[in-house]
Amino acid sequence: MAQKIKLSTIAESLGLSTATISLALRDSPLVANDTREKIKEQARALGYIYNRRAASLRTSRSGIIGVVVHDIMNPFYGEILKAIETELDRSRHTFILSNHYDSVEKQRTFIETLLQLGGDGVIMSPAIGTPIEDVRLAEQNGMPAILVARSMEGVDLPTYRGDDSYGISLATNHLIGLGHRAIAMIGGTDQTSTGRDRYQGYVDALHRANIEVDANLRIPGPRTMQGGFEAAVYFLSLPQKPTAAVCWNDLVAIGLMNGVARAGLVPGVDISVTGYDDLEQASISTPSLTTVSNGQAEVGRLAARALLDRLEGSHEPDGIHLIKPEMRIRQSTGLYRPRA
Repeated sequence: MAQKIKLSTIAESLGLSTATISLALRDSPLVANDTREKIKEQARALGYIYNRRAASLRTSRSGIIGVVVHDIMNPFYGEILKAIETELDRSRHTFILSNHYDSVEKQRTFIETLLQLGGDGVIMSPAIGTPIEDVRLAEQNGMPAILVARSMEGVDLPTYRGDDSYGISLATNHLIGLGHRAIAMIGGTDQTSTGRDRYQGYVDALHRANIEVDANLRIPGPRTMQGGFEAAVYFLSLPQKPTAAVCWNDLVAIGLMNGVARAGLVPGVDISVTGYDDLEQASISTPSLTTVSNGQAEVGRLAARALLDRLEGSHEPDGIHLIKPEMRIRQSTGLYRPRA
């Protein structure tokens, strides 16, 4: 069996101290850049593997961050995770990912496992119904938590998300400005802060334009492309004959446009559709999707940075930090045309 390469082996081969080798492999600024690179190159040549477990015993840090979200298959969370990963890479942290699919039990098990592994912190988009005690479980065991995308009442922690009420009001105002009055809202749930805020933004925009809010024009539930596609039949059958739809997210909007097209109507001409999040698919769909950029990359970056700062002893103010959304006007919305 080959002998395990130790720090002392690298030190002896370069004529340096073991302490210098350790600092260099942890990217310490106390070691000059050229020396650091020389040490890393020699470590690779000798086949040295950084022992994270041994390092954690010395420093009380594992270098592991937990990230738990609703569903990574939703590109919205994928963009948040990419930004988190980029920020963590800069400090040589890695993350363990879990999807909770809105299962409180699955989320709790992940947090407990992360504590057992000695995780340094957790970034979470809390599952529907998450009790305050589950978040406190992490904090009270020395593992700081940061929330993203969804906020929780009664939890005073740094929370990073888009300003959902303002963002949906932008989309609704855009449709009103094009002459639409019978505007449906499709997707989402009141069980999350995101759902409540987006619906409130829709309602507020209608009120400001002196348009009566018709509860029958709200179609809650869909959050996926398939859900949007299936909602198209119900949407087109409504007696109010809506000419526009504000959708919960881009996936729902693209699904709805496909359903509208399947029914023989032209999205952007016969029916105007807006999405939310400005995913990559939005600009390449047919027609290209008018949507709202929700700043998910910035959400991920700021959340990761806030957690790393807490680990270093500084503390981002608790409470909700909102990223201001921006409108992206494309081809899926057009001037009001009465439906036959």
